[in-house]
Amino acid sequence: MDWARFAQRLASLARDLLAQESVDATLARITDSATELVEGCDAAGILVVRGKEVRTLAPTAQLVVDSDRLQERLGEGPCFDVARDEDGERVYRIRDFSQDQPDWPEFTPQAHRLGVGSMMGFLLYTEDEELGALNFYSRRPGAFTEASELAGWLLASHAAVAFSSARTQAQLEQAVATRHLIGEAMGILMGCHHLTEEQAFDVLRRYSQENNIKLREVARRVCEQGPLS
Repeated sequence: MDWARFAQRLASLARDLLAQESVDATLARITDSATELVEGCDAAGILVVRGKEVRTLAPTAQLVVDSDRLQERLGEGPCFDVARDEDGERVYRIRDFSQDQPDWPEFTPQAHRLGVGSMMGFLLYTEDEELGALNFYSRRPGAFTEASELAGWLLASHAAVAFSSARTQAQLEQAVATRHLIGEAMGILMGCHHLTEEQAFDVLRRYSQENNIKLREVARRVCEQGPLS
């Protein structure tokens, strides 16, 4: 492993990640870089668990999606566990899927039939939040070494910061857009019904609560269709 070259490429990637224009673009750059920077990595993806639901983000190959769906169906698997941070584990590395793995007796042989030879993964987390797991796949047994694990950990550390930053930025942009949309809808109601700002907002709020529709969606309907009936 040429660590000097790796450090240069990782520094370049860190700048590149912060320059991406959306969360999806950031995640795609993270998983693409996994196959570029980590020795032995044939495919990568990010798995997020919400309750029993599994979401696969930015997979670089169908193998990633198939593996995640298998784990969701079985309710077991290394990505599944690390994404939920079970037992405090933040890293895993499985050398050979042709051998039984006691922790995942059903998943291992079925994953091997999918074409998984070896895997490793890392919890993506910052000081304030856990974001999911960055998972690396190889079709060959024994593809991931201690050097691969260190490289993966360094990449995951950068990825977590970039992922969190991109998501925060997206949330701020959505909040600004929502505020603008609500303001526009209030203006329409004020002009059509001669309401004050407070009254117009109360109309939107009550319609949202009575019909179980998000306030943003109510505002969008007013802007597109006119005053509420």
